[in-house]
Amino acid sequence: MANKTLRKFAAPSADNVAIGPQVNIGDVYFDLKSSLNTMAQASPFCGKPNADANAHLQQFLEICSTYTIKGISPDAVRLRLFPFSLLGRAKQWFYANRAAVNTWDKCSTTFLSKFFPIGKTNALRGRISSFQQTRDESIPEAWERLQEYMAACPYHGMED
Repeated sequence: MANKTLRKFAAPSADNVAIGPQVNIGDVYFDLKSSLNTMAQASPFCGKPNADANAHLQQFLEICSTYTIKGISPDAVRLRLFPFSLLGRAKQWFYANRAAVNTWDKCSTTFLSKFFPIGKTNALRGRISSFQQTRDESIPEAWERLQEYMAACPYHGMED
């Protein structure tokens, strides 16, 4: 190591700036279309408590389903694109955990564990299991409300 001054040693450098996970697909390099990035950035998830991580993931997967690259797995595309769909606290979380989210399965599972905690899941399951039609609600309206509850927690574990 060459002699560095304390100023050079302590100076910030772009070499140390974190980027998303390196998607290991051998020697193949692939580009994402800018239109795909734009769609992913259109409704970013910021990690606020009232933000719906399930809805974000559903929308993200819909966007990804419109794009394929021959020889590249859909999971590699998802993993490469996902950081572009995040902002603020969620993006900070992603970069802080980029070594642990090196596959799409790990990334999506860890994302939901962080931003859709078990307490929220249990509350939604409780709404579903104790569901009742209200007095001023028609059967179709009640059915629609129940379907919304079930869609908000797709892994509710109850039979349709």
